[in-house]
Amino acid sequence: MSMALLEILTIPDERLKQLSEPVSEFDQALLDFVSALEQTRQHGPAAVGVAAPQVGHFQRIAIVDCSNTRKPVPNHGNLVLINPEITHWEGYDMGREGCLSVPDYTGNVIRATHIKLKAQDPSGETREYEMEGYEARAVQHEIDHLDGTLFIDRVVSRRTDLFKRKVFK
Repeated sequence: MSMALLEILTIPDERLKQLSEPVSEFDQALLDFVSALEQTRQHGPAAVGVAAPQVGHFQRIAIVDCSNTRKPVPNHGNLVLINPEITHWEGYDMGREGCLSVPDYTGNVIRATHIKLKAQDPSGETREYEMEGYEARAVQHEIDHLDGTLFIDRVVSRRTDLFKRKVFK
């Protein structure tokens, strides 16, 4: 059964700066929301991740799936991360990022190259992951959304590190 796709908030919507609240109820409503969020992610322009606040739902929920990217290895497949928390990070690297909420630009952002992550799954079980490279970057980007931060807030210089997306008509 297909449900209505959720509307993605885009800049300059002030709600994108809002802090999201931890999830405390692991119930059917959560599962339904996660399912709608995943359909919305898949429907978008090939997004590897989406966070609940991007659809105006201010809870600490993010989905990351790097399995179909050009440089997928290594990755953990489709991850629904509830109340995610980075417990350790190391290394740093500059990389290009884009975002469903910032449709017109991509930007160079410095992120940790290796992270350890603790998160709950949709049934409330706590899980731990070690991540590196592209997947680690994607997770850091999505957790930023939960804290009201966008990648454009992290570019070193808006003048040199922000790029207008090419639009193919």
